[in-house]
Formats: sequence, C-alpha cells, structure tokens
Amino acid sequence: MKLPKALQEKLRQREANNALRKLSAPNGLVDFASNDYIGFAQSKIIFDATHQYLLDQNIKTNGATGSRLLSGNHGLYQTTEDYIASLHQSESALLFNSGYDANVGFFSSVPQRSDVILYDELCHASIRDGIQMSHAKSYKFPHNDLEQLEVLLQKFQSPENEMYIVTESVFSMDGDSPNLEELVNLSEKYNGHLVIDEAHALGVFGEKGEGLLHDLAVHDKVFARIMTFGKGLGCHGAAILGSQELKSYLVNFARSFIYTTGLSPHSVATILIAYQHLVQEQKALQSLRNNIVFFNQEKLRLGIKPMFVYSKSAIQCAIIPGNERVKSIANQFQQKGFDVKPILSPTVPEGQERLRFCLHSYNSEEEISNVLELLSTFVF
Repeated sequence: MKLPKALQEKLRQREANNALRKLSAPNGLVDFASNDYIGFAQSKIIFDATHQYLLDQNIKTNGATGSRLLSGNHGLYQTTEDYIASLHQSESALLFNSGYDANVGFFSSVPQRSDVILYDELCHASIRDGIQMSHAKSYKFPHNDLEQLEVLLQKFQSPENEMYIVTESVFSMDGDSPNLEELVNLSEKYNGHLVIDEAHALGVFGEKGEGLLHDLAVHDKVFARIMTFGKGLGCHGAAILGSQELKSYLVNFARSFIYTTGLSPHSVATILIAYQHLVQEQKALQSLRNNIVFFNQEKLRLGIKPMFVYSKSAIQCAIIPGNERVKSIANQFQQKGFDVKPILSPTVPEGQERLRFCLHSYNSEEEISNVLELLSTFVF
C-alpha cells in the first residue's frame, strides 16, 4: 500500500534539503559519535556481573508481563530504586522505560491547567512533547538567558498558579550548561519548581558520576531531576528523582508509567549493576575528564576554538553552517576512519548545523589530536 501523498511530499522535501534521516549499522570507526561516555555499553564486566547477580538472587530473567500496577512490578524494582535514590541523595526514585517516557510522563501530568511552564528554547524534544500534552500554559525563554527567564517569572508569578522552570544540566546538541546556581536562586526567589534533565551529565560530572547538580551541591534544591541511563550508564531506562509525594503522584497519574509494560528483571538488574559499577569505576570517569580537558587544549593549539560552542562536557560541537557542507565534512572524517556525525537542520536551527564530537574514556589523546587536525584541514 502506497504512502499517502502528503507524507510522500514531506519525505521528498526532507531529501531536497539534504536532511533525510537514515538508519545506519555500526561501522567499526573510531568512536566520536556515541553517547557511551565511559564505555559502560560495551562493558563485559557489567554484562557478566548482571548475569551473576540474577543467578545469585535466583531471579528469573523472562520479560515482565504487564504494567507495574498489574503484574510487572517484580521485587528488583524496589531494590534498584532505593539504591538510585540513596546515591543521588533523593527521597525517592521512580524508574521509567526511557528518558522519553520519563519526560512525557512528568510534563503531561504534573503541571496543571492553571500552572505555567517556563522552558529553555533548546530543551530536548521529549520535554517539549510532554509540555505539549500538558494543560498548563507554557513559554520558552532564550537559551541559557536567565535575565529573560526572570522577566517571565515576574510576569507570571501569582498565588493562583505554580510555576515550573525547565532546563537541562548539559544540552545534547551544544554540550553547554546553564548557570545552575543562579537558576536555583531564581527558583527560590519566585517560588518556582525547578525541573532539570541530567541525561548527559550522569556518568560525566560528580565525584561518583552522580551528575552536574550533585557536583555543584545544589541537587537538594531541585523539585525533580530526570536521570536517563542510555548515555553514561549504557543501558535502557530512566528515573525521576524527587519527593515521596511526587513519586506517588507519578505512579497514579503519569500515563507513560501506568499504561506500559514494565522493564524486564534483566533490564532492571543491568541498571542496578551499572550504578554500582559507576561508584566503583573511578578510572573511567577520570579518563573521560582528562580527555575533555585535552580536547579543549587541542582546539586552542590548532586555532579552531572559535568554531566550537563553549563546553566543558563530553559533547563538543563545531558550527559549520549548511546541511550539504557539514555532511560532506562528516563523510571525509568517516573515510579517514573517524565516526563523527553531522547534526543537520531541522534538528538544529538552519545556519546552526554542526559536527558533534562525543568524547569517551576510551578515546586516546592521539585519536583526539588526529581528529582535530583533520578538522582544521577540512575546514581551512
């Protein structure tokens, strides 16, 4: 059966703009593309430890049979949620099947019709989709512009509504961060509820990889934290951290939690073992941090720092306007053996197309120097 004409036209338009997305298989190139920041997704230690844990606990590994409110709430959930809450120094943790499910579940259910959501214009699509499903009014503020955020806070402050301030601790397409200490001050000044997605900070910042909020010691001043495991922890799932009351509310009203099959025991055990390994594996965290410093030093040495968005995270982005140009340069990298991905419009605004370099604990300094020297050659 043919695709409807309107959908065919949308695909043709995307192809004409040189922005058609396609699935690609693993390519064996030097990895500067994945979000596996500390190598947990490829860790045999975590794989074997998960299997052994399930054997030791005599836990069957077959899949869950339904929603956690029906038959899918096996005992391993409570053990894992308690461990996560303790590590992050939170009252509670509630597991979701993915970061997307967590954000959609939170924003579609927590802010009420009379409330106001103020969100950074570059927030992830999962946050924006959840906000669209909410009955609350929502307004975006310019990226990391806390002065404009305060203007909106002043405008909408009212005893008749609640205000939710939404941002990310590390932005996925820029690698930059807001001034989180000032953001906390603003939320307290205007009695706002601060909600922060830490997807790209988990496993990167913090003494034990707990995230940037924990690293800055402001984690206890945030209403809700969304921790996604598909990046630094290298496994499926996510958790919302907050009060026990918030957890109870989400169990009762977050539709992406209620109306979905729970994660299998094997998936939940992998999350638990990955978290335990995070606490123990200080070498990988330090290697990643050293590589971030070295990458920034090499940008300066080669005179290409102005091309990059300012970032001290594992995500480093060089702005190269134009879909065709940035795709061409990415292809040149791949021909030289480096997996560097182009980020095209409309994923980012037109004129802000970029090469996205994801750094890892397992990248060598030689690989970093080589990839940046190639960038300098390809661009200039």
